[in-house]
Amino acid sequence: MARALFALLTRWEVRGRENILSQGPVLVVANHLNLTDPPLLGISLGRKAMFMAKEELFRSPLSAYFVGSFGSFPVHRGRLDRKALRQAQQVLTDGLALVMFPEATRSKSARLQPAYPGSALIAMRSGVPILPVGIIGTEKVKGIGWIFRRPRITVNIGRPFYLPSGGKLTRAELVENTSFIMEHIAELLPQKYRGVYGKK
Repeated sequence: MARALFALLTRWEVRGRENILSQGPVLVVANHLNLTDPPLLGISLGRKAMFMAKEELFRSPLSAYFVGSFGSFPVHRGRLDRKALRQAQQVLTDGLALVMFPEATRSKSARLQPAYPGSALIAMRSGVPILPVGIIGTEKVKGIGWIFRRPRITVNIGRPFYLPSGGKLTRAELVENTSFIMEHIAELLPQKYRGVYGKK
């Protein structure tokens, strides 16, 4: 249904499909513009994926049903959520794709905001490949008028890369590698979307 709706109501395009790992564990990281981003990524990746979503989305039955329907589990932002980390590790151990939005919330300006270190922590602990994705255009999906405009939505999928794994992780390493992840996402976005990760 999501595939049909995006095809009907938007001009949806996926670039870089050849970079998608068809099997095995992978950590997918993307910018976040709109509530439609998770289902959009789900159909764009073409493989089973689980999503880490902020726990606020699970507080109302309707919202919880919606986010749960495309394979999400909650994470508390701003603190070390050990339960969410264990679930994330299990998803990767099961050989699935784990999708994270490192900014942990939608960007109201469509520009990249400072990211939380959770994605870097999971990548460094697990040693799995990271697949960067840049989403363009979903910020236009709001109100009623967008249905008649059929906004252009582009999902840019970059090449997989790795972070160093093993050993004791320091805060400085997490900060550095979080920026490294976000810079890979920024490279897949137009300059006006890059925000704090735009090259000076």
